[in-house]
Amino acid sequence: MEYSTFGRHVAIDCWGVDFQLINNAERLQKQMVEAAEACGATVLSVQAQQFDPQGATVLVLLSESHLSIHTYPERGFAALDCYTCGETVDPEVAIEYMVRVLKPETTHAKKLIRGTGEFEVVERSFLSLAK
Repeated sequence: MEYSTFGRHVAIDCWGVDFQLINNAERLQKQMVEAAEACGATVLSVQAQQFDPQGATVLVLLSESHLSIHTYPERGFAALDCYTCGETVDPEVAIEYMVRVLKPETTHAKKLIRGTGEFEVVERSFLSLAK
């Protein structure tokens, strides 16, 4: 069997996120797994870390690659990314799910098309989903 190297990588910075929504690693872990499942990905494992005095990191290892979040609640900031290999799992669906959960005031996002030669970079907006 021959596998494609094609992949999509979506990275998004979310600003103006409520402190409580991004300062609970356990809750974020549940939401990130739900986001991965929503896009049709296969979850292999999850690592979550709550930091003191605040902040969290969650990494969801996928058969198709990964979904991650790093938070700075004191600044209302969350950095997310999702990379998936192949054509069948769409990382934008996972990111859209998390934007709906986090409800940021502002977002900055890009999608990279990877594994086909030189990166193709696509500007992307998810802000309308936060409302």
